[in-house]
Amino acid sequence: MPKVIWWGRSDLNYSRNRICRQLLQSLGYQVIDFSPRISVLADVEAQLVGLASADLIWVPCFRQRDVAAATRWARKKKIPVLFDPLISAWQKQVYERQKYAADSVWARRLLKRESRWMQAVDMVLLDTEPQRQMFMQRFNLESAKTACVYVGAEQPLFTPVASAHSSTFIEVLFYGSFIALHGLATVIAAARMTASQSHIQWVLLGDGPEKASVQQQAAGLVNVSFEPSVPYAQLPRRIAQADIVLGVFGDSEKAAQVIPNKVFQALACARPVITRASSAYPAVFGSGPECSLWQIDAANPVALASAVTQWSRCLHGKRQAAHALYASSFSELQLRHQLQAALGSIGLPIA
Repeated sequence: MPKVIWWGRSDLNYSRNRICRQLLQSLGYQVIDFSPRISVLADVEAQLVGLASADLIWVPCFRQRDVAAATRWARKKKIPVLFDPLISAWQKQVYERQKYAADSVWARRLLKRESRWMQAVDMVLLDTEPQRQMFMQRFNLESAKTACVYVGAEQPLFTPVASAHSSTFIEVLFYGSFIALHGLATVIAAARMTASQSHIQWVLLGDGPEKASVQQQAAGLVNVSFEPSVPYAQLPRRIAQADIVLGVFGDSEKAAQVIPNKVFQALACARPVITRASSAYPAVFGSGPECSLWQIDAANPVALASAVTQWSRCLHGKRQAAHALYASSFSELQLRHQLQAALGSIGLPIA
């Protein structure tokens, strides 16, 4: 049985990590956890504890700080290293948090450091093709050293669930961590435009840095309500109470490159989705009221209000179509094929 060392102090309950570990196991890999005390000295710790060799080192998402030590140890053992960053630290600090100006000394240093990390590994795994193209360009990576595996929805958790539902209202559900990428000002503006349509109710579920601001924007809107976060395992049942699920609507570079978790999860639960248009989606996807995944212009509340209004009058067949779209394009089988191709491209065995 081939072995993979899961290297880094990662959150094993984070959905991307859980899905990737499930995929590795489905491909016949034994996953060995190594959680070093100090990231920069992890190769020394690995040597001291006698960490056994393996077929692959996997550095999970957000663990840029673990790459240097992982690659130092791997080179001595002649083991390939795969890094699944999910996001770029440079992109996040410059374009999402706007902590550094793109042409600042600090941004250039961060870009140079992250480029060094990316170039040191044998494979950089991304979640969409636009994200892969950005990494290749910004970090000067060869195409052969990059691959895509969709974020997906964890199975069998996210699946159609029967739920008691009121026929009086159409519920439009957003759930998430209330960050800038989500473009929630667009959601509130669209809700305001549909305020006279009392049968349409907007629900924003979750907590995060922008929640207080969003609540302030929604003050006085009786068609908008807020709910606290629910445990991850309860999300499918909460999704099942909604008629329409919202994706993201931000107009940032990052928002244009991703397919959010909630899109995969909602489709897997047989709920139609409205989200901003992105080249991250397969080119064969259509878009419009006839589809179960309706892509609209970013940061466009008029388009969002119009889409919700149209669907509120005719949702027949959308649930079945949403689940069929997930099954054909984003299922666990599709993700397994993607990962298998990525591992095979760097000569790794598949049991």
